[in-house]
Amino acid sequence: MKERRFKSVLTEALVVSMVGLAVALMANLASPRGLSLTRNYFPGSDSAPAKIDFGSDSNLSASAQATNGFARSPEGIAAAHLKEKGLRPITGKDALDQFRDPQYEQELIVFIDARDDRHYAEGHIPGAYQFDRYYPEKHLPAVLPACLNARSIVVYCTGGNCEDSEFAALTLKEAGVPPEHLAVYVGGMTEWAANRWPVEVGERKSGKMRGAKL
Repeated sequence: MKERRFKSVLTEALVVSMVGLAVALMANLASPRGLSLTRNYFPGSDSAPAKIDFGSDSNLSASAQATNGFARSPEGIAAAHLKEKGLRPITGKDALDQFRDPQYEQELIVFIDARDDRHYAEGHIPGAYQFDRYYPEKHLPAVLPACLNARSIVVYCTGGNCEDSEFAALTLKEAGVPPEHLAVYVGGMTEWAANRWPVEVGERKSGKMRGAKL
């Protein structure tokens, strides 16, 4: 008895549900604002979610990454520091261009090596004058006239974090060398030798060379 009554109630409930669903569908079709059963209301939901890279440089352009990379390098930090001191930093390409310039042979362009005796003798840019900033009285008699006669003076040391070139350039500036003629080669001898550009061994104008011929 109870089982038949339960089945009867269940049947009535199904009939009512089907009738209600049919009425709802007809009303939806009749309404201009009704839902479309074939329309995708969530476009792109089947595609993989976009990946976001939160790396510090991931959303930067290649040129911006290169610029920021240089700014954080020892050479970039040194260049920024030199500008604060009123000195002009130059790159290896700039230094090489000055070395190749015919005016270098005429000593209108002068290179100044700011390292000590041992490092200078082990290898320096050909024709560069030595100016160890710790012994200015030893080098100024030869270096100062050459710098005052030159149109461009490139001062360098080891490169990177080395500050000898900065202090040497400031000493020359205080001695009367026009600051607009002074430049500091940031990469220094480390970069120069790494590029296998010409290196002179021993004293200035010794003729003992190693590295590529330019």
